[in-house]
Amino acid sequence: MRQKGPWSTDQIQHFLRDVRIPLRIACNGASGFPVLASLWFVPEGGKLWCATQRGSSVVSLLSRDPRCAFEVSVETPPYRGVRGTGVATLHDDRGEEILRVLIERYLGDTDSKLASFLLARVEQETAIAIEPQTLVSWDYQERMGAAA
Repeated sequence: MRQKGPWSTDQIQHFLRDVRIPLRIACNGASGFPVLASLWFVPEGGKLWCATQRGSSVVSLLSRDPRCAFEVSVETPPYRGVRGTGVATLHDDRGEEILRVLIERYLGDTDSKLASFLLARVEQETAIAIEPQTLVSWDYQERMGAAA
């Protein structure tokens, strides 16, 4: 894997583990234009894991072409984050497991309307594992210190 930017591998892993913001994934659309989606994610085993419904556009596009790009970045100053390219694999057998991990990570527990809604549809969930090929970090905290 190629890596560029100011952060070490450990810093990238720490950032991805600690943030609770969606990953933006760009899939190759049939029209030739990229298709963007935002998905919850969790880093595990060197991959970024997401979950979505089997019938979603993201699953359809990745099943045709597993190459993708992604970004995880904070939306308030000071800006920082990680972006990259990767190859995605689909895992129907891990859909429920990953969804439950994501609900815990982003919502804290399953005691909410959103969690109940997501879990009611769990049998149609599939997991997406993105194996990064390139990673680029950026961090404008020093440059934007006054904006923080």
